[in-house]
Amino acid sequence: MKTHTEYLWFETKEKRGYINITSQVEAAVRKSGVKEGLCLVNPMHITASVYINDDEPGLIQDFDDFLERLAPYDLKGYRHHRTGEDNGDSHVKRQLFGREVVVAITNGKLDLGTWERIFYAEFDGRRRKRVVVKILGE
Repeated sequence: MKTHTEYLWFETKEKRGYINITSQVEAAVRKSGVKEGLCLVNPMHITASVYINDDEPGLIQDFDDFLERLAPYDLKGYRHHRTGEDNGDSHVKRQLFGREVVVAITNGKLDLGTWERIFYAEFDGRRRKRVVVKILGE
């Protein structure tokens, strides 16, 4: 079995951001030489997420609005802020969107649905963070 690991780095200018990383993950799959297997994509930070959905700006804004309604940025509303942090909402948003995705690799390519794209979601930006891409297979 082959394995291949790459790290992608991101630093958003805003507190929240959504970045289509499909092409970077596809490049890692090509580089790995794996024809049949699995690709794990995981942000290595507790205030970020990786998810799969459509790359449509209205939908992405709908996601952001939805998350802000459920876990609004509020400097006084989170017990986590007692530690000196100001990102309690970011931790909750990450739990709502999940941690990582796993995508099948078939014939050397990501086996995504027609409109599916892989996104990095940042909920506490303005600092450098990394994503691991781990590829396993034959």
